[in-house]
Amino acid sequence: MPGGAPESPAAGRQSTSLAFLEAQRSAEEPTMKYLVTIYGSKETWESIPAEEWPAAIAAQEAFNRKYFDSGELVGAYGSGTEADAKVIRVRDGVPAVTDGPYLETKEFMGSFYILDVADEARAVEIAADLPWASHEAVELVPLPHESPAPQR
Repeated sequence: MPGGAPESPAAGRQSTSLAFLEAQRSAEEPTMKYLVTIYGSKETWESIPAEEWPAAIAAQEAFNRKYFDSGELVGAYGSGTEADAKVIRVRDGVPAVTDGPYLETKEFMGSFYILDVADEARAVEIAADLPWASHEAVELVPLPHESPAPQR
């Protein structure tokens, strides 16, 4: 494990077991991927007292572990702020880069998740379990098309 302690044999068995279960689940039933996004604003994030952030982050990490372990969470990503966003438009072969989000709005994407689940009902159930869902709207979008990753 780069930058950390070597993985224990038990941890290796656990990840192998999880990989086996995921492969078995995929072989048994078709699944659908969903994009889950949480939007917020600078005001939203600043309204959370500093002393509440550690518990909020711990709750989010527990959510991530729970659904990574079940094989239903493919990825969980926090995004930069609206000040970090860039919009790229190519005109006549020349890229033009501007600062800020594409839409003129106060809200911006705070984080996003990729789910791989049996059906929409399960995706809704998991999205509703997000700790932030009690603070901000959570958007769920099906991802019906996936380009296969090239073999490396």
